Amino acid sequence: MSDTVRKKAEAALAEITEATVSLPEPAEANAVVPMADADAPMSAEISKRMAELDMSNTNSIVSFGSAAQAELQTISQSMLQDVRNKDVGPAGDSLRNIVTTIRGFSVSELDVRRERSFWEKLMGRAAPFAKFTARFEEVQGQIDKITDDLLTHEHTLLKDIKSLDLLYEKTLNFYDELALYISAGEAKIGELDSTDIPAKEAEVAAADENAQVMKAQELRDLRAARDDLERRVHDLKLTRQVTMQSLPSIRLVQENDKSLVTKINSTLVNTVPLWETQLAQAVTIQRSAEAAAAVRDANDLTNELLTANAKNLRDTNKAVRTEMERGVFDIEAVKTANAELIATINESLQIADAGKAKRAAAEEDMKKMEAELRDTLASAKARQDGLGDTAATSVPKA
Repeated sequence: MSDTVRKKAEAALAEITEATVSLPEPAEANAVVPMADADAPMSAEISKRMAELDMSNTNSIVSFGSAAQAELQTISQSMLQDVRNKDVGPAGDSLRNIVTTIRGFSVSELDVRRERSFWEKLMGRAAPFAKFTARFEEVQGQIDKITDDLLTHEHTLLKDIKSLDLLYEKTLNFYDELALYISAGEAKIGELDSTDIPAKEAEVAAADENAQVMKAQELRDLRAARDDLERRVHDLKLTRQVTMQSLPSIRLVQENDKSLVTKINSTLVNTVPLWETQLAQAVTIQRSAEAAAAVRDANDLTNELLTANAKNLRDTNKAVRTEMERGVFDIEAVKTANAELIATINESLQIADAGKAKRAAAEEDMKKMEAELRDTLASAKARQDGLGDTAATSVPKA
């Protein structure tokens, strides 16, 4: 962790101490003081709120007590103004990210086509490709980024704690204001029951026949307005009860935020440096393991070479010695060549004898053919000499 981040984390301790303030306790849920029992200042406040009521105006009754909530609503809206749906994730995501950085990933997570399981989606585990990419990022850069995110969460939570302080204070004021409005409403109801309605009933009884209908309608309107005010006071009592329940909820959220801020600060100041030390040791151990693996591979290669060379030497020596012990010619090859030579000579003699016999027969045949030809020519000459026309064709005797 860089010195800048460490200084920011240490500076946040003062804000954490400042945020740890004791909040006032709310009054009892039934501590609505009637106007008759209220002291002079409270009685004046109750009278002031009674003056807001106009029994002839329905809107006055419906909106009775709503002004007390205006400031509280303004505080709530300001707290929600910059909040988006994506901001609801817990700050613990950053703690889980740094654990992921230290633990690394499994080989199966390299398959980018593998779909995440339901448990992985529920725990917010990154997609396989994101895990694969994170492996090749610098660890120190990842830790610095996460510590910056944790500081951002820490400052946001401190801001929320202060906002919750203000919200608690305004909610408590609203709670007390509701008590004043409830007292004012009940006092007004009592005044209507004891004074205004009986006076109106007397007016109806004393009115002449022409005006009695109008007076009776005014009496019904007054009684209806009185019932509306009673319902409104009842709603204010329910609202006060709900407000009473929201006060401890606000304090519980504040305590949780304070605990988380303290945990984040402790992680930044104490845990992250310890992790960095362990990571440095892990780097050294990993490098030692890689060096040992390299030495093991070298030794294995040497043994493989020794074994392979010995086997090759044996095979080569066998081949060489075998060839050395052989003659220039193999006896089987000499026998085969000799047999082939004898067969060739015999075959040549046979062919020569057959050729000689064929030539002798051919000479006898040629002699026969020559004799036959001579006899044939002599016979032809004799016939031509008798006719006397073929003297030139005579063949002289040999």
